[in-house]
Amino acid sequence: MTIAVGDRIPESTVTWFNDGIQTGSTLELMGTGKVVLFAVPGAFTPTCSNRHLPGYIQHMDDFDQRGVKVFCVSVNDAFVMDAWGKERGIPANLHLLADGNAAFTKALGLELDGTKNGMGIRAKRFAMYLEDGVVKVLNIEAPGEFKVSAAEAMLEAIDG
Repeated sequence: MTIAVGDRIPESTVTWFNDGIQTGSTLELMGTGKVVLFAVPGAFTPTCSNRHLPGYIQHMDDFDQRGVKVFCVSVNDAFVMDAWGKERGIPANLHLLADGNAAFTKALGLELDGTKNGMGIRAKRFAMYLEDGVVKVLNIEAPGEFKVSAAEAMLEAIDG
């Protein structure tokens, strides 16, 4: 079942790289305060690298001004996410999370089966706005689209 507006984000474990692999709970990371969580199907893929992530990098001051923490998740490992962040020059306040086994993505009900293209299970492209761990806005992209999960769309939804 896909997560919906009004639902609490599920408890799951994600990883990131910071002087070694770190592990944390989705509820500990995103369960309090204002949070935008966006997902990309894969680090280093064209739309993710050239459009999705750069929009959030560009607008991090706008999210900070609203008191919103920003997390990006992908079904990649922590080493890949770290390398992608370094290659893209992400600011310290944009947090890249790895969901290597797609456990969190599946718990959200937002997995994408890319096996026919040799990509395995990935996350659908989406963005959600949370307040104290409860989904207030959920924007899921149609296949091949990039509109509603962009940083600008999320800022508009938060201000809406």
